[in-house]
Amino acid sequence: MSKNRVEELEATVAELESTVEGLTDELVESKERIRVLEAELDTETPTRVPKRRTDNADAADVEETQEAAPDEVAEATADADVEEDAAQDEAEDSGSDDIIVA
Repeated sequence: MSKNRVEELEATVAELESTVEGLTDELVESKERIRVLEAELDTETPTRVPKRRTDNADAADVEETQEAAPDEVAEATADADVEEDAAQDEAEDSGSDDIIVA
């Protein structure tokens, strides 16, 4: 194996590691956004059946979409950071620096 080929493989491995790290970050962020959205849905009683309107019902009864409170956002961000650190620690602790080629 030539020296040039080894350098190419090392560059490829570095690129793949970077890609995996980026995808892991995106996954953690996505999971956190899903958790926040699910928490918002749990506070409401979700139903797909429209409410029946009576003669005395007015437009003020329409439910409004609630945004996440700043405290919830800060908590979710902190949780995501902790999960990201744990995922990185697991990757570092695995000790599998070997490349497996099938």
